[in-house]
Amino acid sequence: MTPLAGVALAAGVAAAVGALGAAAVVAVGRRRPSVAAVLAPLVVVASVAAGVYASARAMFLSEADSVTVLWLLLATVPVALGVGAALAVRTHRLTAERTAALAARRRDREVEERRRELVAWVSHDLRTPLAAVRALAEAMEDEVTSPADAAAGILAENGRMSDMVDDLLALSRLQSGTLELRREPTDVGDLASDTLAAAGTLAGAAGVRLTGEVTEQVVADVDAREVSRALGNLVGNAVRHTPRGGTVCVRVLTGGPGEDAVVVQVTDACGGIPDADLPRVFEAGWRGTAARTPGGGGAGIGLSIVRSVAEAHGGRVDVDNVVLPDGGRGCRFTLTLPR
Repeated sequence: MTPLAGVALAAGVAAAVGALGAAAVVAVGRRRPSVAAVLAPLVVVASVAAGVYASARAMFLSEADSVTVLWLLLATVPVALGVGAALAVRTHRLTAERTAALAARRRDREVEERRRELVAWVSHDLRTPLAAVRALAEAMEDEVTSPADAAAGILAENGRMSDMVDDLLALSRLQSGTLELRREPTDVGDLASDTLAAAGTLAGAAGVRLTGEVTEQVVADVDAREVSRALGNLVGNAVRHTPRGGTVCVRVLTGGPGEDAVVVQVTDACGGIPDADLPRVFEAGWRGTAARTPGGGGAGIGLSIVRSVAEAHGGRVDVDNVVLPDGGRGCRFTLTLPR
């Protein structure tokens, strides 16, 4: 065989082995980029080794000489593996950084979207009491209503706006990460009883019956003020969305087996929430269905405050649709706090 033919044969063999190896690297890289980075230098070594061996055989070198050449080429495998490992580490790091960057951008977009949504809803809700205050002031100016009645109405609307501002400040403080909880041993059953007593007037005006059940005395190391705020929001939310004649039930019990926690369940008769809306119930300012649209005050962030209080304590809050004893449908909010 002429030298030119030997070179052509070696080049063809090397190209074929390299092409097959490259295809394998591409196929593996789609699923495991790090493994592909390790294989790439080995493919180069294999391609060169195949070409050299083919050239050696074409030049009629002895078998022993051909094997010697191959062993010399195989000696480069550890170096190729080292280079591949370094590439794999770098590839893994870049992939992780890219994934983290994409997640951060997606999270930032979601936060910005929620912020705009919250601002829009709060602005909308603030217009209602402001419009009422203006109407009452104009009515008093036109002597359509008495100053006493107008003053009473203005004070009531002022109270609604104050509640909205208080909710916004509370949510900002809870989500800022700077809140320092004043933990102390607290009977959560007593907090639930106080919450039911405070919500009695609201429930009476709405025609909703409040019931409470404490399975046992449950003492937890919590911030009593913040937990009371969360319970008040849960019960107030349940009362507002339960139709007249319905019942709101509050239960306090210990966590399940192996869970050292206190659990507070608030069950209402709201009619249920669409399954697609359940994951967004605790988003600040989010309004899904008419069943959960706030009414009678508030900025629509009460449930978001509940979630923030739970997370600040290392706990969680969940919501599920339930079938009530009378066959109706409602929601059960479950607040779980470590003891």
